[in-house]
Amino acid sequence: MDKVVHSAADAVADIGDGATLAVGGFGLCGIPSVLIRALLARGTTDLSVVSNNCGVDDWGLGLLLREKRIRRMTSSYVGENKEFERQYLAGELEVELTPQGTLAERLRAGGAGIAGFFTRTGVGTQVAEGGLPWRYAADGGVAVASPAKEVRTFGDHEYVLEEAITCDFALIRAWKGDRQGNLVFRDSARNFNPLCAMSGRITVAEVEELVEVGDLPPNDVHVPGIFVQRVVVLTPEQAAEKRIERRTVRPRPDAA
Repeated sequence: MDKVVHSAADAVADIGDGATLAVGGFGLCGIPSVLIRALLARGTTDLSVVSNNCGVDDWGLGLLLREKRIRRMTSSYVGENKEFERQYLAGELEVELTPQGTLAERLRAGGAGIAGFFTRTGVGTQVAEGGLPWRYAADGGVAVASPAKEVRTFGDHEYVLEEAITCDFALIRAWKGDRQGNLVFRDSARNFNPLCAMSGRITVAEVEELVEVGDLPPNDVHVPGIFVQRVVVLTPEQAAEKRIERRTVRPRPDAA
């Protein structure tokens, strides 16, 4: 039952080329930065990644993107990464843009064993009708476009069918965890992490603080250990290393 592994390198050692990967975080908040760097060092490539966004040019998933290790992204927001834009428009990266709430539910459904679900989000748009450019050709044309999805009427409204997402692996970051993989997240760092943990067949969690089994009150556990296969304990320096995409502050009242 002890799921603690020796190092981040050991935890990602079996993530091979072409793997599908769910990665927690929102912006740069709650991202598994140590596991991402370990995967970068391993040299794994041709990855299909599901994550709310793709980091920034020099941090998070942006590091893998910069080295062209990612073949395909399924995301809801990609606006903080210039290299992402360049690769997408040049036809080097396939991108499936998904409404944020739909992405969250697709991950949750995958973890719950639900094949798909109907939602009103996207009805009457290219999300349902198809034609969104997933991958561009070198000449600027559309090489791969999104397919049309089934639309059905329930009551007075139309709904579009969305398929669940499951991945070979999931990488997440937690505030606290125990040796059995029970996890607690802090504030907004919770974000997509529990959903990604559910959707991965093998979930690897980096934790800022390791506690003993029984120290976490059951009602405080956000992700039970049944969803987690490996736990990596961060050093104090690794746990403290966090970034903000755009730091915005107000001038002090006495600045004048």
